[in-house]
Amino acid sequence: MEWLKRMSNAMEYIESNLSELIDYEQVARIACCSTYHFQRMFPFITNVPLSEYIRRRRLTLAAFELQNSGVKVIDMALKYGYESPEAFSRAFKKMHGVMPMSARDKGVSLKAYPRLSFHISIRGAVEMNYKIVDKQSFEMFGVSNLIKADGENPYIEIPKLWEKCIADGTVNRIRAAAGLGEDGEIHSVLYNNNGEELSYMIGYFLPQSGLPQGFEKLQIPPQTYAVFSTGVNPKNDIHDLWRRIWSEWFPTCDYQFANGPEFEMSYDRGNGMYEMEVWIPVVKKPES
Repeated sequence: MEWLKRMSNAMEYIESNLSELIDYEQVARIACCSTYHFQRMFPFITNVPLSEYIRRRRLTLAAFELQNSGVKVIDMALKYGYESPEAFSRAFKKMHGVMPMSARDKGVSLKAYPRLSFHISIRGAVEMNYKIVDKQSFEMFGVSNLIKADGENPYIEIPKLWEKCIADGTVNRIRAAAGLGEDGEIHSVLYNNNGEELSYMIGYFLPQSGLPQGFEKLQIPPQTYAVFSTGVNPKNDIHDLWRRIWSEWFPTCDYQFANGPEFEMSYDRGNGMYEMEVWIPVVKKPES
């Protein structure tokens, strides 16, 4: 399968350059996708951010070398890209639980993270609800914030933004401006991701009366979206839906990710039941 070959080649590049500067753009090119796409996809498939995987592999190899040679700690620090022996020692202790020099002690317990490999996994036949939708231009309003795009930052900063907007009444003001009830579900948009930062808006569709006071407007261009649904449930796991999109749908479909705004749409279906949708911009894969 072509996707498996591309991912294996990307892992080979990383493994061959663990003692060098790893170019994330080159990793993504080998995988035949954008840097942003690869960094979004990787943690959903592997449950670890790309930067963290590289850190673990480097510290695993460093531990092997310290155990089996007389190499100096300062040389290990330089080899694996740390600015100083102290920074290397802190990272080493955080992962292994001991200082680098202790790695040579008899009977010391260390951690080893093996190289990742990709293969086809046969799983239960659990369907994914999705549709392809061509959307004309539309506008949204709300409040936005810049979020660090790398590693685990979005999963920390975005929930904090929601907590803040709920606590300070922003969410209720958006509901009121949109003409929703006090329990009305509002949406979110992720856009302008440059690999380092992204913009995240909490809001709703712009009312016909225009932009409500105190909010900002976001113009959404025409786009084709793959729309995925959690189904109607008392409680929905949106993170699991994202994981399945990247790990199951994209590797086997005829579409590829297109740069553009992404949405999480929430709907109150009544009687304590809710549905969430993920909207991802896509384009048809070019014919090979």
